[in-house]
Amino acid sequence: MRWLVATAMGALLTSGAQAQTRERTDAEPLEPYKIILVGDSTMAPHSGWGGAFCAHHVKSSVACVNAGRGGRSTRSYRQEGSWDIAISEAKVPGYRGTWVLIQFAHNDQSSKSERWTEETTEFPANLRRFVDEVKAAGATPVLVTPLTRREFRDGKLRNTLASWSDQVRGVAKAMDVPLVDLNTLSARQVQEMGAEMSTKLAQEAPTPDELAAAKAGTTLTARPAPPSPPPIAGDGARGQVTRKFDYTHLGNIGAEVTAKLVTQALARAVPALRSQLVR
Repeated sequence: MRWLVATAMGALLTSGAQAQTRERTDAEPLEPYKIILVGDSTMAPHSGWGGAFCAHHVKSSVACVNAGRGGRSTRSYRQEGSWDIAISEAKVPGYRGTWVLIQFAHNDQSSKSERWTEETTEFPANLRRFVDEVKAAGATPVLVTPLTRREFRDGKLRNTLASWSDQVRGVAKAMDVPLVDLNTLSARQVQEMGAEMSTKLAQEAPTPDELAAAKAGTTLTARPAPPSPPPIAGDGARGQVTRKFDYTHLGNIGAEVTAKLVTQALARAVPALRSQLVR
């Protein structure tokens, strides 16, 4: 008798599972979008605008991958293998479209030999190679001019990345790819804010001396970055992020303000993405 009952219950369960399977076949197929962010610390998680962009400015139908890395230039990003990772992401099938946003220049301008690139030859050549390889991967490249530094002299913003931004614009025009002119947008915004108010975009508050200098209209030389804290012994999460005040990197407010600039400009530059962006 028990055997008969068990057999009958098994048959009912199997029949119910099959019915559920049949009922689930009418779901519409998903057609997601993908955005990959490639750049330096002004885009990277915890120090740039990319985290706020992925968290607050794309819809749930968008896979947003922030592959920004602190301290990287167009040369070092490729040499260390980060570019290979980004291109692998761009080749993943199943998306209605994939866009790769590329923003460099801060570290190409660096004096460190492993980062530095020559402004008028090597830097644009590296950008052109990025563009060609994104297209070959079946994705759409979008060039982004570098975020301005917030350095002031006598009340006027010193846009130390203006000529590098010209190189990005030139490559975008020559290769007919979309451009997000973040340098122009951020420089205009920071100039309107002024030296004192723009200190609120940083990761941490300025010292009294730094704030006094900003109020006077001429910012101080950026102080050295604090040393990284030692790793925490024991189990659990061990990563730590060192936050600092400077005139380049972004805190929570700065990241959100800049991400909104990027989103609005991206909607204009890439009409196919407008419906997927939260402005």
